[in-house]
Formats: sequence, C-alpha cells, structure tokens
Amino acid sequence: MPDFTHLDEKGNVRMVDVTEKEPTVRSATAQGIISMNRNTFEKIETKNVKKGNVLETARIAGVMAAKKTADLIPMCHPLNLSHAKIDFFPDRKTASIRIVAEIRLTGKTGVEMEALTAVSVAALTIYDMCKSLDKGMKISDIVLLLKTGGKSGTYTREK
Repeated sequence: MPDFTHLDEKGNVRMVDVTEKEPTVRSATAQGIISMNRNTFEKIETKNVKKGNVLETARIAGVMAAKKTADLIPMCHPLNLSHAKIDFFPDRKTASIRIVAEIRLTGKTGVEMEALTAVSVAALTIYDMCKSLDKGMKISDIVLLLKTGGKSGTYTREK
C-alpha cells in the first residue's frame, strides 16, 4: 500500500514518521462558503445577532480549531503554529460569506489540515450562532487553495 502514507505495508493505519525530515517554512490557505437567507446575512453584517458578533466569534473559533486539529483528526501531528489568520468576505449579492484561513509554521509536516479545519469550524460557528434565524444555511466549497513548503513543494488550486 505505498500510495497511502498513513498505512503501513500490512494496511494498518499509522501516523507518518517525520523524525528524519528537515523543518521548512510551510503554509496553507483554505476556504469555505456559508450561504444563508438575506435576513440572516443582514443581521450578521449589521452585528445585530442576539448571540453577539458572529464573525469575530467565528474568527476566534477558527484560530482555536487550527491549534487543536491534532485532537480532532486521528493521524495529524500536533503542531506549533506560528501564524493563523481567518478572514471573511461577505457577498451581498449571494447572501453568503467566504471564509479564508491562512496557517503557517516552520516544521516537518504541512498545515493543510489545520487550514481546512479552521475554515470548517469558523463556518460551523456562524451556523451555530445563527441557527435560530436560519436552519437552512448551507456550508460548501471547503477546499485547499494553496500549500507551500515541504518535499512536495507548492500546490495551487486551479480556478
């Protein structure tokens, strides 16, 4: 089973051994989109949701999630992140918010899972804070946009 790094030669799951790898600067950028009804979008935009400032709460949740990814994804290495940034790009036309997470460190393994987890939890936090207004919100398009560093080099998602 050589194609899957999280499987040994017998097919058993394992954490990848990165002991001998040299640390390099690594980064990952991921995005996700949460779509909602116009009323919910306007309440978030005007900071008029009863539970508080939705986007700032989601930003904090995304950063915390990036730092805790190894506690959620079984074969992820615990990492000492040096940078975690969550940004929101509201789109009035579609009543949606694009969430972008940028994660960086100097280490022996990449931060793709941390970026994807940050975006996912930020979106879930928005849903949680607004579910009383709109249970039909939709979380979608959670993807890796960019990855740099490490043996495999740079990956950029095609548009």
